[in-house]
Amino acid sequence: MNAQYWAQTERQKLCDLLEAVGPEASTLCEGWSTAHLAAHLVLRERKPLAALGIIFGGAFARHTERTTKRLAAKPFEGLIRKLRKGPPLLLKRIDGQMNVLEYTVHHEDVRRAAGEWEERKGLDELQEIIWKIQKRSAHLMARKLEDIDLTLSRPSGETARVSESGRQVTLTGEPIELAMFMTGRRDKALVEISGDDSAVTEMRSGKLGY
Repeated sequence: MNAQYWAQTERQKLCDLLEAVGPEASTLCEGWSTAHLAAHLVLRERKPLAALGIIFGGAFARHTERTTKRLAAKPFEGLIRKLRKGPPLLLKRIDGQMNVLEYTVHHEDVRRAAGEWEERKGLDELQEIIWKIQKRSAHLMARKLEDIDLTLSRPSGETARVSESGRQVTLTGEPIELAMFMTGRRDKALVEISGDDSAVTEMRSGKLGY
């Protein structure tokens, strides 16, 4: 499976969509227009010190937010050109592992904010790549949920145990849908939640993320 190929494919599809909808369209990222999203992606790859707030929060996050707003005010076409070029040379070798989930989720952020949308088909290899990532990362994304024994499940029946203590709950959907849910896009993710009633409530409203 070629994660780098899919990272590039999702990058170019996102850039195509950004060009189509323009800089002021909505996204699923709260408070962000498409210009802010493009600026975030450029900042993340090309100004790593300025992007520290994405990970660490606090004063770093405030600095990142200010830098993102300044970058978002620049010509939209220039931001898209930078995105199309891909990551800087030093990061190209890890483009797949660094960006395949990022660009897949943000592609969906723009698709699903536009109104009516449908789940994309013909992405079997990408789904497998995202599934492997979810099996590793879902534990981190769910760590702030209280007393949850979480299992991820695909419609095919394949499962992954995320945690092994607490109230039992199962999240079922295709890997991209699971990724959308686990990264906080719960209202726009095509998933089913089953298990202990209180655990289901926690999955729907508890805190997800880093």
